[in-house]
Amino acid sequence: MKNSERPIKIDEEEPKVIEGGLLNEQATKKMYVSQAPAAAVFLLLRPFSHNNNTINFSNSKLSFAVTTTKCGCATANQTPIGDDVFSVTSSSSSDFDYLGESTKGDLNLNLDHIHSLAVDGQSTLEGPIEEVAWMEAEEAENLLRDLGIPNPSSSRYSPRGIFCTRTLNLRSISAIGYDMDYTLMHYNVMAWEGRAYDYCMDNLRKVGFPVDGLAFDPDLVIRGLVIDKEKGNLVKADRFGYVKRAMHGTKMLSTRAVSEIYGRELVDLRKESKWEFLNTLFSVSEAVAYMQMVDRLDDGTITAELGPLDYKGLYKAVGRALFRAHVEGQLKSEIMSKPELFVEPDPELPLALLDQKEAGKKLLLITNSDYHYTNKMMQHSFDRYLPNNMGWRDLFDIVIVSARKPEFFQMAQPMYEVVTNEGLMRPCFKAETGGLYSGGSAQMVESSLNIHGDEILYVGDHIYTDVSQSKVHLRWRTALICRELEDEYSALIHSRVHRESLIELINQKEVVGDLFNQLRLALQRRTKGRPAQTLAATNMEDQDLTESMQKLLIVMQRLDTKIATMLEADGELFNKRWGFLSRAGLWDKSHIMRQIEKYADIYTSRVSNFLHYTPFMYFRSQEQSLAHDSYNHTMLNGSATMDNHQ
Repeated sequence: MKNSERPIKIDEEEPKVIEGGLLNEQATKKMYVSQAPAAAVFLLLRPFSHNNNTINFSNSKLSFAVTTTKCGCATANQTPIGDDVFSVTSSSSSDFDYLGESTKGDLNLNLDHIHSLAVDGQSTLEGPIEEVAWMEAEEAENLLRDLGIPNPSSSRYSPRGIFCTRTLNLRSISAIGYDMDYTLMHYNVMAWEGRAYDYCMDNLRKVGFPVDGLAFDPDLVIRGLVIDKEKGNLVKADRFGYVKRAMHGTKMLSTRAVSEIYGRELVDLRKESKWEFLNTLFSVSEAVAYMQMVDRLDDGTITAELGPLDYKGLYKAVGRALFRAHVEGQLKSEIMSKPELFVEPDPELPLALLDQKEAGKKLLLITNSDYHYTNKMMQHSFDRYLPNNMGWRDLFDIVIVSARKPEFFQMAQPMYEVVTNEGLMRPCFKAETGGLYSGGSAQMVESSLNIHGDEILYVGDHIYTDVSQSKVHLRWRTALICRELEDEYSALIHSRVHRESLIELINQKEVVGDLFNQLRLALQRRTKGRPAQTLAATNMEDQDLTESMQKLLIVMQRLDTKIATMLEADGELFNKRWGFLSRAGLWDKSHIMRQIEKYADIYTSRVSNFLHYTPFMYFRSQEQSLAHDSYNHTMLNGSATMDNHQ
């Protein structure tokens, strides 16, 4: 597709200052225009109505009208759409909106030339803004439907959605940095991690470890689990650090065993000598190998010749074996020779980045991979999908390889310019647009671009290396890529009936339990020679009270049995051992979900999901539920009950 044919999506948010006055209606409109001749463009500009209308804007300082025709065709003397009609809010003139987000990058109407767009027709945007907003939204939806453009809301409620934990105005972002592995390109986990596992096991075999009969099992672990290196366990913790599920070796532990082992201990990721957080898909092969070797250590298969090994020493041995596979280059050499076997193609990805670049964003690639591997993999993943013979390097203003994250975000490091295709380098002190560099630091990038802090969005798959460090040290805005979200979202949809039934059972247990507790209290007070809660309860026959309690107790025990079975099965559509990635139990969030909420402003399954949101998206965080929010539910139910009785 030629650049002149590419649609430009323009998102305008009001109120806007226009020649000293505010537009009288504070509604948000979506405008979609194309870089095409004026006669074709004016139809796309006009989101207001398909009828002959006049668009009126007025306040105490200004008043003007714009007329349109039913067909939307421009007149012969129509002024071309561009800077004459719209202007973009610059950093120097930006303000903050009602959510505290910068208005930099917002689109404004220029009144000096607005009359040049006038054609026949009468219309108005006057009236109650709530009614006007709904009417114009409907008109805009119809226009998008006529143009064959999907409704923006369709992307929000899907496995490919972008989910917001902290409000982010993408228009105010000046630069977007990207990690490469498992971010810009997604590897086939079974292929990539399977080969990493194979190399790890080969290296363990060479030093005498018994690995025969073992095979890679990617379902054994999921991202977000934590290895207890002292006990040889793999655990799943909730957002507070309480362990909810655990596995020793490859055997899941019972709820009782979990309580006995971790009832007085919380997962604290700051204790790096004990806990290892599996926060990326690169952790899968290592964790599978380690848990399998724990079984071998327990059954005595590992011989004494390897020395006195405990679980922590075993973890170090597995880590060294996997590290050798990476350092010696065996794994990456194999991937470079046949990338099609390891990389899952995503044709939408280059187009998403191209939209961002054409919208004025400076794009950065910041990866720990070396130059040769980066160049080979990016060529494979990007070049065939880019228009006009573009190469992947044309997308990025600055490329940094061998970045050594997380140190890249933490401290100053030497930077070298890669000056030849063979990877030869020379020292340099400032990055230039279009340059390719090795090493350096985030501070150098900020200085070179003259862009700092929250004007930069960094996108990566590693919570610590990519997301938390760029957030904590530089206050960059952050996005986490978590491919498993697509499977989890689908699993949650298919588990909806199961979870609703489970919640209904738990609610029934709560009702029965509350009633039982009141009767139990009455019995307790009577037994101690004190009056019960009421005179009637005090005078009730002992046999009647006891029988009522017996029945309720039997009901609760039967409910418990069914609830326990259903809770055990909750999440098994995602992973039979560990349940959902984002949840620990029926309602609580998992430890990794707490990390995501804390450090990632937005999160999604893949970078190409940005294609469905446009580079002008305003991501708004949702209302956070609190324990005492249940009063709303109670009041609504109470009102409904009263209405029914009336």
